[in-house]
Amino acid sequence: MFVKTKMTLLTAMGAILVSGVSQAETTLNVASAGSQNMVDYVKTYLAPKFEAAHPGVKINVVGTGPGDAGSHKILEKLSAQNKSGLKAWDIDVAVVHQKIGGELVQQGLLSRYRDDINTGAMVTRDSARNALGTNVDGYVMPMFHSQTAIAYNSDLIPTPPKSYDELVQWVENNPKAFGYNGIKNGMSGVSFVTGWVYAYGSDADKLSSQPYQKGVQSQWDAAFEQLKAFNKNITFTPGNAGTLDMLNRGEIFMGPVWVDMFYSWKEQGKIPPSLKLSLLAPGMPGQPMYYVVPEKAANPELARKFIELATSPDIQAEGIVKRFNWYPGIDATHVQKHLDKQSWQKLFAEITPDDLSRYGKSFPIAPYFDDIKEGYERKVAN
Repeated sequence: MFVKTKMTLLTAMGAILVSGVSQAETTLNVASAGSQNMVDYVKTYLAPKFEAAHPGVKINVVGTGPGDAGSHKILEKLSAQNKSGLKAWDIDVAVVHQKIGGELVQQGLLSRYRDDINTGAMVTRDSARNALGTNVDGYVMPMFHSQTAIAYNSDLIPTPPKSYDELVQWVENNPKAFGYNGIKNGMSGVSFVTGWVYAYGSDADKLSSQPYQKGVQSQWDAAFEQLKAFNKNITFTPGNAGTLDMLNRGEIFMGPVWVDMFYSWKEQGKIPPSLKLSLLAPGMPGQPMYYVVPEKAANPELARKFIELATSPDIQAEGIVKRFNWYPGIDATHVQKHLDKQSWQKLFAEITPDDLSRYGKSFPIAPYFDDIKEGYERKVAN
């Protein structure tokens, strides 16, 4: 029954990809994991631009759902088509999360294309080469980077902490003024805890890019003990939005947030202009979404051209930075001249491209990530 249901879902996904498309047109099938706004971005912003530049080509977009589960549906479909022996697969471009991007490379389901597009050399962050321990160099182009940072009330904190060490001292001097959600109900808190382990347990490079070693987590006991003591002086928030709500109401003066969510709330007037951002040393994690080309895409040349357009500096400036407050997938220095001064300063005045390069880290590989969350539950939350 489970196998039948899974195949039914994959068949339905295939039907969606080919439905309503004129036989006279060349169809470029794009499957996007992620929230609906990401699917809409491809469908209503990227697709019309590409179609206008390529007469006779129709972009057909299907969303596969949010989170890693949405990306996993793409992996399942490509894996099934590979096993069936099809010469051409019916996904030309896919947008997937970092974890699944690595799994797709491991299973040999992706084409190595980045060196064949003009924007390939514009990528500088390590996440374009390493996906939570898997070498993905050449197989992926980041669509954007989401990043966590520390939001603070600049009216009350003119000089914010610049490192975890400085934050610890600040919290000792200002009990209950810092808030986060632990590891429940939102990844901003999980990111903060991960950064804590990077600072006081094992460094980010070891946990995010090297093979798993059982027993490494035993070196984190002191870090978790320090975090438990730290938590006695903080205020727990109900989640990502809850941290921003409490900052807005003045119930806390500082806490970890997602940068894109922070700026979206600011634009909507849901938080005051006095709230600003700082990225703590030695670093806090974020994650990219990847553009990938399946190994047997029916239209590989068009797929590469589509990704080249999507990662071009002007599209990254207008579509990624201005529309969604995401950090660009390519190096921000290539995007700057395509942004007005206000847009650039909004996203980069407080956290500079250099800050992102130095302190924007990846999440750990899955086994270490599980160890961090389990360690928090056993040694901090209890």
